[in-house]
Formats: sequence, C-alpha cells, structure tokens
Amino acid sequence: MTKVLINHQEVEVPAGATILEAARKLGVEIPTLCYLEGKLPIGACRVCLVEVEGAKRLVASCSTPVTEGMRVHTNNKKVREARRTVVELILSEHEGACQYCTRSEDCELKKIASHLGIEDVHYKGEKPPVHIDASTPALVRDSGKCIKCRRCVTVCREVQGVGALFPQNRGYKTVIGPAFAMDLDHVACVQCGQCAAICPVGAIQEKNDIDKVWEVIENGTKHVVVQTAPAIRAALGECFGYSPGTLVTGKMVTALRRLGFNAVFDTNFAADLTIIEEGNELLTRLKKALVDKEPVSLPMFTSCSPGWIKFAEYYYPEFLPNLSTCKSPQQMFGALAKTYYAAQKGIKPEDIVVVSVMPCTAKKFEAQRPEMNASGFQDVDYVLTTRELGFMIESAGIDFKNLEDGQMDSPLGLSTGAADIFANTGGVMEAALRTVYEVVTGREFPSADLRLAPVEGLKGIKAASLVIQGTLPEWNFLENVEVKVAVAHGLANAADLLDQIKEGKASFHFIEIMTCPGGCIGGGGQPRYTDDSVRLARINAIYQEDAGKKLRKSHTNPQIQKLYEEYLKKPLGERSHHLLHTHYHERTKV
Repeated sequence: MTKVLINHQEVEVPAGATILEAARKLGVEIPTLCYLEGKLPIGACRVCLVEVEGAKRLVASCSTPVTEGMRVHTNNKKVREARRTVVELILSEHEGACQYCTRSEDCELKKIASHLGIEDVHYKGEKPPVHIDASTPALVRDSGKCIKCRRCVTVCREVQGVGALFPQNRGYKTVIGPAFAMDLDHVACVQCGQCAAICPVGAIQEKNDIDKVWEVIENGTKHVVVQTAPAIRAALGECFGYSPGTLVTGKMVTALRRLGFNAVFDTNFAADLTIIEEGNELLTRLKKALVDKEPVSLPMFTSCSPGWIKFAEYYYPEFLPNLSTCKSPQQMFGALAKTYYAAQKGIKPEDIVVVSVMPCTAKKFEAQRPEMNASGFQDVDYVLTTRELGFMIESAGIDFKNLEDGQMDSPLGLSTGAADIFANTGGVMEAALRTVYEVVTGREFPSADLRLAPVEGLKGIKAASLVIQGTLPEWNFLENVEVKVAVAHGLANAADLLDQIKEGKASFHFIEIMTCPGGCIGGGGQPRYTDDSVRLARINAIYQEDAGKKLRKSHTNPQIQKLYEEYLKKPLGERSHHLLHTHYHERTKV
C-alpha cells in the first residue's frame, strides 16, 4: 500500500494505483474525457491534469502512478487555468451545435466546460472538415463533433476486439474513423454501439428513428404494436432521474400507451419461446452426437445477440454451423405479430407495424437483414433504443415519475422470470438450463433459487457444468452426462473463448455469447454513462424481477403452451422452422 496526500488529505491505495484512482477513493472528482474504467490509460485529452509537488510540469492523473508521500493538488489556480486552456482548445475545433445537438443535456464536454467557468472560446480559427457517416442502419458518425479522445478506439479494439475505428494522421489533421476514410458500412463494424455509449460528445450516436415511429403512430391506418426487451425495464428510469437498477416496468407500459401504440407487448414472451426452440435444438444435436453418432456442430452457440452474429460472420465463419438456428426474440416476436397475432385480431399483416424498444443499436441492423421476413414482410419495422424511448416520453410531455403501473397486452405479453434474465450475461444460459434440465429429468432444477452462480457476474469468460441424472425414457441417452457450458460477454472475451476451442484447450456443449459487457443491460443503446457499478445495479434489478414472478421457467408459460397447441404445433416443427429459425453467412472483411 502507498500513502499519498491529495489536497492535504491522506489516502492509502495499492502500489501502482494512479492519482485519479486515489482521488476517487477520497471522493475527489477529477474531470476526464479519454479515460475508460479498467483499460490502460492513454492520457490523450489532458483534461485530468493535476499538480504534483516537486514535478517540473503538471501531470495527467489518469496515467500517473502514485508514490509514497506524494503531494497532489487537484484544484488550485495553476491546475484550473491549465484545464481551462485544454478544454478551450478542444472547443475551438469542436462543431458542437449545442442549441440542437441531441446530446446537449448529456454531453461530458459541455459539463466540464461549465464546471470550469468557460463562457467563451479564446482560440478561434480553422476547423477540420466535417464528414457525416450515416451509412449503416444503426449508427451515425459526425467528424465535426469528434474531440479525438480515442474512447471509441479503445472500446472497439480492446473490449470488442473489432478495431473498426483508428486514429489517422497526426496533430491538427488527426481523424478518428475507419481506415482509409471509409464509412462504417465498408468495414467489419458489428454496429454494437459501444462507441456511441462511451462517446463523451455527440460524435457517434444511434441512427434516430423517432420521427418514423411518430409518423406511423399518427398515420391512423396502421395497427402499431411495440415490444420491449427485458433490459429496458431496469434502465429506462435513468432517463428520468431514477438511480440505475430501478425497475419501471409498469410505468414504461403506461407511457407507451400514452404515446399512442395500439398494443404494448413484451419481448420476454418471445424470449420464453426462444428457450423452447433453442433447448430442443440443443437436445437434438446432443442426441445426434451421442446416440446416432452423426457428425454435428458442437458446441452450440446462442444466437440472440446480433452484434455477436455479425462478429462470427466476419471473424469466425468456421463456427457459423455451430450457431443456434433460432432467431433472436426480437425477430421471433415480429414474425408472430404479423402471422399469429394478425390472424387472431383479423388484421392484414401489411397493416401491422412492429416497433421494438431495445438496449442495442445492432438490433436496428438486425431488423433490416434480408433473412428477417418470414411473415412475408419485414418482420420488425423500426427499432428504438432505450435512449430514444426516453426522449420520446419526455418530448411528449409525459410525467413519467407520476404514471400509474400498466400491464402488458395479451397474448404476446405474458412471460416468465426466465425471460427477464435474458438481459444479463449468463441469463440465457440459466434460462435454457432451467427448462432443459426439467424437460429431460422430470424433476425440479437442482438449485432452489433457480440460479446458476458460476455463470453470473462480470467475469469475462465463465464456465459451469451440470450432471443430468434420472432422465425420462425418451432422454435416457443423457443419463449421467455432464453438460458443460460457458458464457462470454464482450466480443474480445468471445474471441478468446473461440480461440481456446479451436486450439483444443476447451470443450463445451453449449455456449452463450453476448456482444456487450454485462450483456444487454450494458447495451450500446442504454442510458449512458455505463460502468461496472451501473451494470451490476441493472443486473440485480433483473434478478429481482425474475424472483418476483410466479412463473420462472419458460416451458411453464401457458401462453407459450397455447401458441404451440393452436399454431406452431411442436418445437422445431415445420411452421416453427419457417417463422422462428434462420441461417447466417460469411462476410468479407475489408
């Protein structure tokens, strides 16, 4: 441990800790723009400058380790003036357009400038040329707003292992973007939106579909339904001042009705359906491997995360046969809304508009994939992020905090706790095993609280095993089989796991992969800024939602049972295969 004085207050921190970490332990806030929790600091923005007694110049607190007896000043006149100069220089190149920038109230640069008392920019001159990249369905890049903090570069390369964004050129001519000044649709971008989630300004944002949704709601000739992903209910409240992890499920439903949607449904219904189809697919593959001795692609990977799917198409096409053929819950819902629901309501499929509210920008891309039209139409028409929904509610003048709790509509609104935990890393695995274990054994899941602790939490790669004993006759080939499972979240972790499997260093039967850190609760479309403390708060809220439900296993959902009786007939059947399953194809990297 190392003792250091910060603003005359003593604090003890582990050897090697930075001044920034020591200050935060004391509750002293130092502004940052380039810093990312848990990643090697690069000291690029220089906003976190502090004075160390005896040092020749001010130092970047994010990248300077403490030493025994170090004396640090974080807010004296010298420090304040230096920070003000740094921020004014950043502002001199920044095309902020704060009057109408959608990030104006959520802009870290604006907040820091305000705290520093900056009322005018003293450095005025040429600004870099502006390029707007709206080439993808999910994201928009505005180079004029970019402050070259390199956060997006760090998260894309180190967290996601994609590397679609790079700093190019030097000095004033530095540009952050894809190689050779290409647009995002020409490079191996998975559109996960983590760059948008950590951008301190408005240089990278989700593509806004709010006006399109308003247009169809107000059209009057369309039946507009909305589905909400499980992660939304634990994060939407943050848009209205609630602390992270506050559940606002009922208020969200009421707000959506007041916005004018004809029906409010739960993506969780389709998540329960996904478990039934995916669980049966896993059992079918295991039977082929263990009984029929047929070649089969194992381990089987989950397929509900569109960023992961695109990552596999670009970087690991050899594993595409291992992907579950199940569509994501979003796409299953869309296909059912324009077939099963349309028939029940007597509405023409072409007159139904499906809007999704998702924590994920990649869902915007997924909805437009050519494979996603099993209903005969585009299954999901528009996708809004959590942030976009929050903006819609606020702009409509709805007093969110004082709304009464509403209930989801039927028949696509009833769900189990197993569907809720789809939002968390490890949740899809837990939900699947709850059903698979009981289907093949006829007995209760061995954990009393239905939790599988080894696959929970924020560790990047997690593994567990479950011995299945006393199986029912039709599944006796699994008696005493140790089913090995793994979970990875964040695509760099996924790549590490895939490489271990390729090299023969790891062997599993079933693997869950989520694109974003923490799973969907940390998605690129969630309220920002998201760090591990926020992720954990949201995760805990989702498990609280699960624990509070009477039905906690997907196969016990009576509406799912009715769907099979009336319409789908059986899991993996002909109609299920047509509406709920698909295949993916290799993509060429630039």
